Amino acid sequence: MTGQIPFAKRRVALACAAAALILVPFAILVLLVTAASSPLIRADHRVTNSLHDFAVTHPNFTALMKGVSTVGGPVAWWVVLSALFGWLLYRRRARLAAFVAVTALGSAVLNHLVKSAVDRARPHLSDPVAMAAGKSFPSGHAQATTVGCGILLVIFLPMVSRPHRLSLWVAAGVVVTAVAFSRVALGVHFVSDVIGGVILGAAWVLAMAAAFDAWPTRTGAGPPVRRDLTDA
Repeated sequence: MTGQIPFAKRRVALACAAAALILVPFAILVLLVTAASSPLIRADHRVTNSLHDFAVTHPNFTALMKGVSTVGGPVAWWVVLSALFGWLLYRRRARLAAFVAVTALGSAVLNHLVKSAVDRARPHLSDPVAMAAGKSFPSGHAQATTVGCGILLVIFLPMVSRPHRLSLWVAAGVVVTAVAFSRVALGVHFVSDVIGGVILGAAWVLAMAAAFDAWPTRTGAGPPVRRDLTDA
């Protein structure tokens, strides 16, 4: 029992340090966006215009991107995470249920606050293939998908055997990349918007996982087990 406490504290400290480290490039990105850095603006517009030209002339590609964007949108993640929250309550995992709720709700609030503070307009295209309301930075879709996948990894990764864990990481990476790409391809976000959303989402999940200590704990030579408020 005494050996578990230093390990738990070390784990939380590492997660907090990782979250802080991830926020460094996010802070730099915010500064570049708010200062309207010429290299960043040129790169953003170059990618947006290239993908838009392709989307306009390829309706099947546009339809696919719209489907990916819808499936990976905030509304879809609310459905998934609400079901996960209910399942955890049913399993009497109060601490993990609280982790899911606070992380999801907090991410939505955080995204709104940062968007209001940065106040960046969305891409303006003469013949848009899609429309979106609100500000542009950071991408709500990219952040919601990153947070959603992060929550699922925190909850389910310990339940999967070690050889198959890499598959979950790869699947999460593919989902996040696909949704982020779809937002740029549809012309409703710049590349820097989706990058900002992914970074902020990852940092938020790490911070909340540390706050709720939402990882499994090793007990001797046995497999990892979860410590929960209901386990006391």
